[in-house]
Amino acid sequence: MMESIGSSEIDNDGYWPLSEKSYVDIILTKSAVKPTYSLYLPKKMNKELPSTGVPVVLTCGQKKWNLFYGGAKSTYKFISTGWRKFVDGNNLREGDGLVFELSECSTSKIEFRVQILRGDFRAELIPEDVEGTNSDNPIILD
Repeated sequence: MMESIGSSEIDNDGYWPLSEKSYVDIILTKSAVKPTYSLYLPKKMNKELPSTGVPVVLTCGQKKWNLFYGGAKSTYKFISTGWRKFVDGNNLREGDGLVFELSECSTSKIEFRVQILRGDFRAELIPEDVEGTNSDNPIILD
């Protein structure tokens, strides 16, 4: 069953076709869903985001989570307990996939629409660079 939200059709599981906006997809690892609750996004997103600190809104389904993006001064890191609340609020686990679609980006606000793809991926299937170890300027969600 489909419902219309804005200009996109979303099915009841929270999936919709991606627009032509920038997006990144990741597979969650242990460090993203357990203390320290850190998530490295692929470095290609760094170029899309402002270098100064701004509020961030993650929208998933009908809910929103507020975070703060610290920009270059915080090594491209989201600064708040918002990521942990997002993880807990969505019962995220290691092996789940996320798609972050950049829906708004300015020097005053960043918004991502997030799709959750449930799944348990064996550790050997998760690329090493998911954790940002091969990234020059990783973005970290706390």
